[in-house]
Amino acid sequence: MNHAIAASKQQLLPHKTGFTAENIPDLTGRVVIVTGGSTGIGKATVEPLLRRNAKVYMATRTKSRAEEAIRELRERTGKDAIFLELDLSSLESVQKAAHTFLSQETELHILFNNAGIMPDASMIDQLTADGYDLQYGTHVLGHFFFQELLLPALTTGALSSPDKHSRIVTTSSSLAHMFTVRFDSFKDGPGRRKLSITELYAQSKFLNGVIAHEASFRYAEKGILSFSVDPGAVRTDIFRDKSSIFKSMTNLFFVSPSQGALSQLWSGTMPEAVEHNGQYIVPWAHAGKCRDEMYDRGVGEQVWNILSEQVKDFQTRST
Repeated sequence: MNHAIAASKQQLLPHKTGFTAENIPDLTGRVVIVTGGSTGIGKATVEPLLRRNAKVYMATRTKSRAEEAIRELRERTGKDAIFLELDLSSLESVQKAAHTFLSQETELHILFNNAGIMPDASMIDQLTADGYDLQYGTHVLGHFFFQELLLPALTTGALSSPDKHSRIVTTSSSLAHMFTVRFDSFKDGPGRRKLSITELYAQSKFLNGVIAHEASFRYAEKGILSFSVDPGAVRTDIFRDKSSIFKSMTNLFFVSPSQGALSQLWSGTMPEAVEHNGQYIVPWAHAGKCRDEMYDRGVGEQVWNILSEQVKDFQTRST
């Protein structure tokens, strides 16, 4: 199937599901991290987790925005999320956030790699603190390093989970169908400048799926499951800088953050999701299929090795 058609079909013809947030089992004793949890899909993910008694860390960059979201969620649920400062565009910040969490918790049962930034033309001149393309650094490298640093807690969390698994759920996109990877685009240079901002975004979301699939093999002996998720076309604050016309279109055709959170909540909490380790979950709560390259172990190994090399210096400091 043409990749553009496949991407559009996922958005416009989602699978029917009977799953709602009310179906989430009791999560008493479960520890969860949601990156980007102060707004949009992340916030809509945090709320039902709190309602089901999970201990939720809201990992986000801006403390004031997190505190506002925590207050709002407290009013709605009677429960408090916990702020964890995390800037995914800085490997130093990622390392600090992981160390902070590990100093407070020995177990992590569910990690939602949810945080994201919307492509914008100005981003072509924006790099991470470590010199990487901003979208690659935030969506891919930052989340990869975060989950690697949290492996001890995820491994321990698997032992105390009812199904003896902990889970990593990484938010991808239907645009993962639209691009694979250009290896010379991760840092600034001619290769990166040949790609559009949208292509760089699509690449990052494709790589989210590649890493999630590869992790399902590499983490299997530790009892850690790994999924990538297309949340669907969702109205979120990620569009806050877009034009009023664009926002009107999203209001007309896009779904609410609560609806967009369903597939990742299903992947992270439901017993039946265990059967779909490594898969690409599509709207709504359905194991789907992305482009073939996402499942190529050769591509997965190459990407994993590059990421490991890019974080090596920081990882050495953390041990």
